Amino acid sequence: MGTATHRDEAEAHLRAAGLKVTVQRLAVLDAVAGAGHLDADAVHARVVRELPGTSLQSVYNVLGALTEAGLLRRIEPAGSAGLYERRIGDNHHHVVCTRCHAVADVDCVVGEPPCLVPSDTGGFAIHTAEVTFWGLCADCQREVTG
Repeated sequence: MGTATHRDEAEAHLRAAGLKVTVQRLAVLDAVAGAGHLDADAVHARVVRELPGTSLQSVYNVLGALTEAGLLRRIEPAGSAGLYERRIGDNHHHVVCTRCHAVADVDCVVGEPPCLVPSDTGGFAIHTAEVTFWGLCADCQREVTG
């Protein structure tokens, strides 16, 4: 996809979410797109390449607004800073390496939310389930057994 098309789509997503289109919001969406799972520092490092002088606090503010609007998803694996991803709108889960802390997506087993059914909902109407799997990534397995 060309840069202009990507930028047009990002602008359309912002408008559809009721957000004003700003260069900072576009830069943050661009930084997170296709990047997997990034913490705010990593997003900031990418944004300042395009917009030098952008503060870390500005990036946090934009990440918060985009997450609240449903354009980004924030996950918080235990012992880790909040991570942001562009993959939204599905009920996927995550696997985290206990050694290097790499994070990868794991598709829902059933394919539709929620993919886990609790034994008791406590009166809640469940619409999603968030699961984090923990283990060793392939690189860390090689290092440990190598």
